[in-house]
Amino acid sequence: MVVPAGKIEEREGESMMQLVDRYYRLLIRVSSSLQAPFLLAVRLYWGWQFMQTGWGKLNDIGKVVQFFTSLGIPSPALNAYFVSALEFGGGLLLILGLGSRLIALPLVIDMFVAYIAADREALFSIISNPDKFMGAAPFTFLIASLIVLVFGPGRVSADALLAGRVSGIQVQRAVEGRPRAAVQNLT
Repeated sequence: MVVPAGKIEEREGESMMQLVDRYYRLLIRVSSSLQAPFLLAVRLYWGWQFMQTGWGKLNDIGKVVQFFTSLGIPSPALNAYFVSALEFGGGLLLILGLGSRLIALPLVIDMFVAYIAADREALFSIISNPDKFMGAAPFTFLIASLIVLVFGPGRVSADALLAGRVSGIQVQRAVEGRPRAAVQNLT
């Protein structure tokens, strides 16, 4: 059987598209499988960094109060204790993956305040000199906090464990014929 030239090219084009589609789906599957270990690594590393930073501030709180005073931060002693405790406690919660998104939000705000109060020039150079913005001390802490805030703690976390228990209870109620509201919460 003789196949016209146009039909051969069409078949090759379809098979090439199918090949591209297959490899693209494989790429999505493989990269998606890395989400949980990536989020765990971000939480563990940056949670530890936040804890160390907070602990260092708590152990030398006088110096932090003095620094906050020099920056003109209102109620420098109160804010020094608050920021130190936030960073230490927030870091611990990130490591555990407990209340991750809830603690990530104040940590994001903390890092923006750090930019505004201590490194305003770097903050305002985000467009004109992005290297200066990215080189500032709060940058990596800000990015790590944003990652957890936006993507959550991942499957390997206390949050996921607690959510699984809640979902399990909802499924059990649905199976036992308990109120319909439990079934609706599954979606």
